[in-house]
Amino acid sequence: MGQPPQKITICTSCRHKGSNCRPGYELIAKLRAAIAAAGDSITDEFEISGVACMAGCDRPCTVAYHGTRKATYLFGDIEADTDIDDLMAFARQYAQMDDGWCSSVDRPGKLRTSTLARVPAAIIALEDSNVRAS
Repeated sequence: MGQPPQKITICTSCRHKGSNCRPGYELIAKLRAAIAAAGDSITDEFEISGVACMAGCDRPCTVAYHGTRKATYLFGDIEADTDIDDLMAFARQYAQMDDGWCSSVDRPGKLRTSTLARVPAAIIALEDSNVRAS
């Protein structure tokens, strides 16, 4: 079986202010369990992993959705106990988008207001026989 076409990456360094709590590990476990329990095609569509830092330290916990030739989204202030349904809904939505592009009003629940960044997909263009990445 090949690699899933999309990834969900969760920061494992984020801490709540004044705490040693690192909610990323709990969020990874809960999201993996929710996807496995869903029993639909989302299981094959996403790889879920952690990363040491996504520079969203003021808005823990941060979560990124990314895929080949798709816009990347970075969400902050994500809570493992309350935001799993929104993360699952966005995973289903993101999997269906050809370019990953959607407006904030189309995102589920809390993800409408917790978006830290939307990064367009990298596009390779040829101009005057020079290759440039934009």
